[in-house]
Amino acid sequence: MAMALRYLWPLLLCSPCLLIQIPEELMEPPVITEQSPRRLVVFPTDDISLKCEASGKPEVEFRWTHDGVHFKPKEELGVTVHQEPHSGSFTITGNNSNFAQRFQGTYRCFASNKLGTAMSHEIQLMAEGAPKWPKETVKPVEVEEGESVILPCHPPPSAEPLRIYWMNSKILHIKQDERVTMGQNGNLYFANVLTSDNHSDYICNAHFPGTRTIIQKEPIDLRVKATNSMISRKPRLLFPTNSSSHLVALQGQPLILECIAEGFPTPTIKWLRPSGPMPSDRVTYQNHNKTLQLLNVGEEDDGEYRCLAENSLGSDRHAYYVTVEAAPYWLQKPQSHLYGPGETVRLDCQVQGRPQPEVTWRINGIPVEGERALGRGREHGGPWRLWEMERSMRRGLGEPHCPAPGPWGPPAAHTELAKDQKYRIQRGALILSNVQPSDTMVTQCEARNRHGVLLANAYIYVVQLPAKILTPDNETYMAVEGSTAYLLCKAFGAPVPSVQWLDKEGKTVLQDERFFPYTDGTLGIRDLQANDTGHYFCQAANDQNNVTIVANLQVKDATQITQGPRSAIEKKGSRVTFTCQASFDPSLEHSITWRGDGHNLQELGDSDKYIIEDGRLVIHSLDYSDQGNYSCVAGTKLDVVESRAELLVVGSPGPVPQLELSDHHLLKQSQVRLSWSPADDHNAPIEKYDIEFEDKEMAPEKWYSLGKVPGNQTSTTLKLSPYVHYTFRVTAINKYGPGEPSPASETVVTPEAAPEKNPVDVKGEGNETNNMVVTWKPLKWMDWNAPQVQYRVQWRPQGTRGTWQEQIVSDPFLVVSNTSTFVPYEIKVQAVNSQGKGPEPPITIGYSGEDYPQASPELEGIKILNSSTVLVRWWPVDPALVKGHLRGYNVTYWWEGSQRKHSKRHVHKGHMVVPANATSAILGGLRPYSFYHLEVQAFNGRGLGPASEMTFHTPEGVPGHPEALHLECQSNTSLLLHWQPPLSHNGVLTGYVLSYHPLDNGGKEQLSFDLPDPELRSHNLSNLSPQLRYRFQLQATTKEGPGEAIVREGGTMALAGNRSFGNISAMAGENYSVVSWVPREGRCNFGFQIWFKALGDEKMGARLTPQSVSYNQSSYTQWDLQPDTHYEIHLLKETVLLHQMAVKTNGTSHVRLPPAGFTTEGWFIGFVSAAVLLLLVLLILCFIKRSKGGKYSVKDKEDTQVDSEARPMKDETFGEYSDNEEKAFGSSQPSLNGDIKPLGSDDSLADYGGSVDVQFNEDGSFIGQYSGKKEKEATGGNDSSGAASPINPAGTLE
Repeated sequence: MAMALRYLWPLLLCSPCLLIQIPEELMEPPVITEQSPRRLVVFPTDDISLKCEASGKPEVEFRWTHDGVHFKPKEELGVTVHQEPHSGSFTITGNNSNFAQRFQGTYRCFASNKLGTAMSHEIQLMAEGAPKWPKETVKPVEVEEGESVILPCHPPPSAEPLRIYWMNSKILHIKQDERVTMGQNGNLYFANVLTSDNHSDYICNAHFPGTRTIIQKEPIDLRVKATNSMISRKPRLLFPTNSSSHLVALQGQPLILECIAEGFPTPTIKWLRPSGPMPSDRVTYQNHNKTLQLLNVGEEDDGEYRCLAENSLGSDRHAYYVTVEAAPYWLQKPQSHLYGPGETVRLDCQVQGRPQPEVTWRINGIPVEGERALGRGREHGGPWRLWEMERSMRRGLGEPHCPAPGPWGPPAAHTELAKDQKYRIQRGALILSNVQPSDTMVTQCEARNRHGVLLANAYIYVVQLPAKILTPDNETYMAVEGSTAYLLCKAFGAPVPSVQWLDKEGKTVLQDERFFPYTDGTLGIRDLQANDTGHYFCQAANDQNNVTIVANLQVKDATQITQGPRSAIEKKGSRVTFTCQASFDPSLEHSITWRGDGHNLQELGDSDKYIIEDGRLVIHSLDYSDQGNYSCVAGTKLDVVESRAELLVVGSPGPVPQLELSDHHLLKQSQVRLSWSPADDHNAPIEKYDIEFEDKEMAPEKWYSLGKVPGNQTSTTLKLSPYVHYTFRVTAINKYGPGEPSPASETVVTPEAAPEKNPVDVKGEGNETNNMVVTWKPLKWMDWNAPQVQYRVQWRPQGTRGTWQEQIVSDPFLVVSNTSTFVPYEIKVQAVNSQGKGPEPPITIGYSGEDYPQASPELEGIKILNSSTVLVRWWPVDPALVKGHLRGYNVTYWWEGSQRKHSKRHVHKGHMVVPANATSAILGGLRPYSFYHLEVQAFNGRGLGPASEMTFHTPEGVPGHPEALHLECQSNTSLLLHWQPPLSHNGVLTGYVLSYHPLDNGGKEQLSFDLPDPELRSHNLSNLSPQLRYRFQLQATTKEGPGEAIVREGGTMALAGNRSFGNISAMAGENYSVVSWVPREGRCNFGFQIWFKALGDEKMGARLTPQSVSYNQSSYTQWDLQPDTHYEIHLLKETVLLHQMAVKTNGTSHVRLPPAGFTTEGWFIGFVSAAVLLLLVLLILCFIKRSKGGKYSVKDKEDTQVDSEARPMKDETFGEYSDNEEKAFGSSQPSLNGDIKPLGSDDSLADYGGSVDVQFNEDGSFIGQYSGKKEKEATGGNDSSGAASPINPAGTLE
């Protein structure tokens, strides 16, 4: 019974109906389950097997027809009938060519039982023998060079597609190209023949896949007569030969169009579609553009297709007019169903095709007569008589008799059903009214046109069963608000039961327009609301009974995405983040997942490509493969919502995939056409293509740009240079930059030619007084136009009309000897190669070698602009005395000393170079009140000429700021000010100006008075306010006025308050201790004492006395302490203790030890002392010896007391000076720690090695420069001024 249900009810109930109690006597109509294909081609030695299998209950019987006539396989010799159940298949063995011919034709299988007859489609059996090429005499084909020729093939016909190959006797394929082509018909076409085509073994080979056989045509002898001149002619089509043709293309099948042309030069083929755009996604061009293949033809492909054959002399064309037709195909196929008594049956059979198919109906294999209504036939003797006639035929043919309880039995051949009102055909549909169980049958709908046949079997099974609901009772359904709920109520019965839905009060629910029923009993509720939760009742009833079930509905909150991902455009290699947030029904489990282009995304193990967490999706290292649609999917078991965002990955374009060179005949004009396939733009339009080339012979692996073309262009004609081995590549460029270059093209070589350019930058200059060196910029190799290039150099004196001297050289220079000094010459340089000379070169003027200038500029005078700037003027030098090109003037100047005292030492020189057309220079940054020496020299390319000299002095200026200003508290109303004079006097000091004003009370009254004594170094201020803070300003003065001020702020002792020390600390070594403190800002200086006092029994040695210290000193070091001893430190002001602290020294304390050996004896100590003294004397002698020779001697004391105003000067400019005229040589600030030595003590100048260039400040400090300094100089201090030295050259021009 389960088997019966599987075949009978799937379309009605949509699921297996294993719970219904069906009477066991229920039967199955026959159903064809397997059959042979519509077309069957057999070859000799193949077994012929025709298959027909069907299911049904009771067991089906099979019958065959052959070409419309009964065919009984069991009675045929050599035919074996299969004995398997449900099978009517048979096999024909012992096949040969005659045997197969006897059985070929059209077969059809009928499968019948008591409920009706199913029918197979027509099976066409075709027998094909072994292929043979008809015998023929093949004559040689003679043709003149340049003419066209067709070598025919004409293979034997075959029911199966065959393959054609043209080969020679060595089984090598004939090479095909734009000139030589094999057509779809197998013929070999030559657009024009060459002498290289002259062969006697052109063989056409036909491959028959069905018989697995290859046969050969007789070889064709092609004889080509050579000619001295091949006649050019315009194209002519060899296939098709007429101007137009009409073709029929089948929908869904490929369409192949072909055009083959002859002519010289060889024509090219183009395809056009005047009736509309060419469907580029389905069109391919093959066989060097001679074949157009259009895939999956549709109705829109109707129209004209035109091929155009072109060469330089003209064109020819052919028009294909294509009509698209279609074999029949289903729009609606009739379906098998179960029906109850009294129902109306409608079987739809809707088909389409071009031309429109003819539709016919059969019942149990018998054609329906006409298209009007057909009756059951009892009154007219229709179906019953047909059944009886069929039974009689069976008896006559000796078949077993089968009782017929049903209305229809197996059909008789060529029998038609009579017309009646019970059955009618309306618009292709078969309609039966008021069916009863006796109307069970199998129907056939068959549609055919000239391109094919469609057949469908569909049974009508009329049964009577009580109503039953298949859906379980008390089922609970859950759905979310706003969605549609579907409450199932699948009912079964015959007649088909009516289904209605009721609420708990027994009223129909269909009064609400949101409730709608389905034909299968399902109740749909759209736009669900929370109050739709409740119980719903389904009632199914037919004429035998009625049944009811209850369905429970629960409405939940809908899932909503509150923040979805946003579309993004990101660059390749970057990362993107998508965010998603959603709300859910709290009673439901939920999840958020991510999808990319419809596929679930997951984190990939150790890879960090995708990171998914907390509703975020992060994609790292973006590539172009990552672009697409990304979705956030939030869902529960009831609903799923999705929010989508698009990701575009942008970047530089992809590589150009393919290059093609064409129009090779243009190479004679140094041109070629380059075409390429468009590059992938990676979502940013291609702006341009960069075309580059490489010459692997002259400059391998170096690419040069030939230019750029717009991004919408994919071909260009290139202008090339002669004799270059061109290999091209193309790079696409968009706004993100250039992409990867294309693969390199084939290499083409342009012919040689004479040079088109001459060298540039031709110059003639001498490097000696009696020669001229002619130089030029050599031609780049791509301008040689030949394998080698040389240069023809011509010269003659300017102004003479004499003959040119010339010389051909390979190097880019030529030395002309034995010339006069600085004479102009006319020069020409011309490129030459094996093909000729370059264009006539222009004349360039050059000069022979220069000599040093022989005259000095005459100084006009010096104008003082201010105390630090002067203007120098001179007269131009006579050009005849320059002996070359005047390049300019070199102005050298240096400081010789103050007007108060001259320097006796060499100083650095300042330099200034002015152009040749200038006759003046401004010297700035000079020191006021000083003497300077000036030299001016003309120079040319050879060097400097003699100098003009002059001495000048600068006037006084204002002095610099005083070097130091200290405030010392005297009382609550007075302060003592100490200062040092300025380093730069810039004249004669006349005194000082002291100004001050209070700060704290906002007063701005400035108190100022002169101190006329220039030697004054301190001044006491009284009557100051004890509680105010003051700003003090001190300026030095000359007769030019006051100079820069030094500023200090502070107050009296009362303002300073308690003399406390902030941030004071002490540290100790073995025999010393350092006390440090930070002077507080604004507190005036004062003196105090520091006393170290040893504590306890540990104190040893001499008693330490208090030491005087200044507050601004900030630290003090106490020496001569005992090791490992505690000290108390007292800071005292007179008798007042300011601060107290303790410290302990390091090391080991003195311990009294008993006498131990002779080492304590006096004689031993004396011996050791003598040895140490002797060693010291030897070291001194060695040092004196080392200091002799190569050292300079220090002059007498009066030489060392040099002019205090000697200063270093920077090269090229006069800059910062250090001027302190008041300090004596060797003076310095006193050291608080006593560890700073005066320079003259033991730091001898001899330590610096050989030659000396010494300078001193006005205060006596050494600031000189040395040659051969020792490494100790690198430590800094007063020993180095940073002036020129072997490791710090100054580059002085003297």
